[in-house]
Amino acid sequence: MILYAVFLGAIVQFFGGVAYIKDTLKGQTKPNRVTWFLWMVAPYIGTAAAISDGVTWAILPVFMAGFVPMLVFLASFMNKNAYWKLGMFDYVCGASSVLALVLWALTQQPLVGIIFAIIADGLAALPTLVKTWKFPETETAAVYIASLFSVGTGFLAVQAWATSEYIFSLYLLFINCVIIFTIYRKKIMSRIVHTND
Repeated sequence: MILYAVFLGAIVQFFGGVAYIKDTLKGQTKPNRVTWFLWMVAPYIGTAAAISDGVTWAILPVFMAGFVPMLVFLASFMNKNAYWKLGMFDYVCGASSVLALVLWALTQQPLVGIIFAIIADGLAALPTLVKTWKFPETETAAVYIASLFSVGTGFLAVQAWATSEYIFSLYLLFINCVIIFTIYRKKIMSRIVHTND
């Protein structure tokens, strides 16, 4: 039963990604390529490190957190209007993220690897968070909401509650909530203002 829930979460996450890709191909959503490329790499490394530490199906949502960004990254090349123009901030965050991944490779310790993968993923998220804070209309919330659901199902498959089994998923819950808030922030604030009037 738990395994089915994890697979259901992975399917929901995939279709959330499909919605994002659809908006990307239309040019409505403009993914930051630095973010999405590194969002592809960091979870794959986190997945490999967790598997090497004996984690099984609980890591599927983390794997999907790399697979969906890979599809989004590839889709961003199919429409010249479907990507965010990159600036120095994007490249600095990207380089810092890559450095964190290199540090993981040097340690060869699964838990340390997962922590560096989280740092890398968080640094990769910064350009998208800044972009979304200023221009929330350039993002589609469906992929982040679907990711929340998928990550939640991953917790059902946690067995030993070793740190390596759940730490990346815990981070994914946090970062998805933050991005969803930045997407809907203006709408939320507007409703609060109208309610108080």
